Amino acid sequence: MTSPRIAIVTDWLTVNGGAESLLLELHKVFPDAPIYTSVYDAAAMEAFSGIDIRTTYLQKTLPRFIRYKHVLWPVLRAYAFRKLDLSEYDIILSTSSAEAKAVRKTRKGQVHIAYIHTPIRYYWSHYEEFKREFRFGALTPLIRPVIPFFVKRMRKLDLASIKDIDVLIANSTVTSERIKKYYGRSSTIVYPPIDVDRFTPPPRGERAGYVMWGRHVPYKRFDIAIAACNKLGAHLTIIGSGPDTERLKTLAGPTIHFTGRISDKELVKHAWSAKAFLFPNEEDFGMSAVEALAAGTPVIAYAKGGVLDIIQDGETGVLFQDQTVDSLVDAITRFETLSFLPATLHRKAKRFDKSLFVTKMRKIVSDNS
Repeated sequence: MTSPRIAIVTDWLTVNGGAESLLLELHKVFPDAPIYTSVYDAAAMEAFSGIDIRTTYLQKTLPRFIRYKHVLWPVLRAYAFRKLDLSEYDIILSTSSAEAKAVRKTRKGQVHIAYIHTPIRYYWSHYEEFKREFRFGALTPLIRPVIPFFVKRMRKLDLASIKDIDVLIANSTVTSERIKKYYGRSSTIVYPPIDVDRFTPPPRGERAGYVMWGRHVPYKRFDIAIAACNKLGAHLTIIGSGPDTERLKTLAGPTIHFTGRISDKELVKHAWSAKAFLFPNEEDFGMSAVEALAAGTPVIAYAKGGVLDIIQDGETGVLFQDQTVDSLVDAITRFETLSFLPATLHRKAKRFDKSLFVTKMRKIVSDNS
C-alpha cells in the first residue's frame, strides 16, 4: 500500500513562536509534505530554510511594507486559502489559529485534518477585547466602527470552513471547549510537542530570582510581572524581545534584568537557575510553562486558559485567580512558603514530550488514510 500524499497548511510564516515550533515538529513527522502558507518571510524564519514552502498569491500582490500586518488581511487570507488547489494530495493537514483551516478539499476521497490552536480569537473568545483594544495608528478611527459588521460576516465564513473538516484536533482542554462552544464539534486533544529532555535539570544547583521568556507583546503581560517584582524588590530576568520591549524597560525597577535574545543553551541555564517561572498571561496552551517544568522550575501562573492543563496549584506551581499586580504579589508571597523538587517537576513535564505528539499525530493520519 502506498503512503498517502500529504500537504501541510499553516496561516503564515513571518515570526517564530509556539505555533511555528509545532509546525517544524509536524514537518519532521511528515518530511515529504510541502508547507502551504499565506505569506512567508524567509529572512525571519531561518529554521524553515530548505523546506518546501509554497505561498498563496498574497505573497506577490501585497506590498512588502504591509504584507505581514496580519490583522489587516483576514478576508483576503481566507479567500486565498479557499482558492488553493490541493487536489494532488490525499490528506490535507492544517494547523491554525486563523484562516488556514479554510482550505478546501477539491476531489473525492480527500481527508482534511485540522490542528486548531484556538478558534479565531478576534471573532470568538476574545472579540470584546479585540474590539476594545484594536489599534492601527491613524487608521484606527476609520476601522473600529466597522469591526462589528466585519466580524459578523467573518464568523459566517469561519463556520462554513469547519463543515469541510473531517477531524478536529485541539491543543488543550480550553481550546477543545471553545471548539465545542463556537463550532458545535467534538475534538481530540493532542498537546503541542515539547523537547523535555533538552531542559533536564542538573542534580544540584542554586536557584535565585524569577524568570520569564517569550515574545514581548502586550497580551503576554510582562508588565504585571515587572510591577509585582518592583513592589516586592524581587529579582526578575526577562528573556527575549519584541515590539513591547522598550515600553517594558521604562516600567522596570533596579531588580529587573533584560537579556535580549539569547541562545537556546543560555535560556536553559537561566531556567535552571531561577526559583520560579512567572506566567501572568492567558494562553491557548502555554509551551513556555511546560519548558519551565521540564527545567525543574515551578510556575506561578494566572489560572486561566491552557495552563490549567499544565500546572496544579501547590504541586507544580502556584495559581492566581485575578490578572492583577496584587494577585501576582500574593501568589509570589505564597510561593516563597512552599518547596518543589526539580526532578519531580521534570518528570511531570514528560506527559507533554514531543514523542507523544509524534505518536498521536502519526496514528490520527494513519487512521484516516
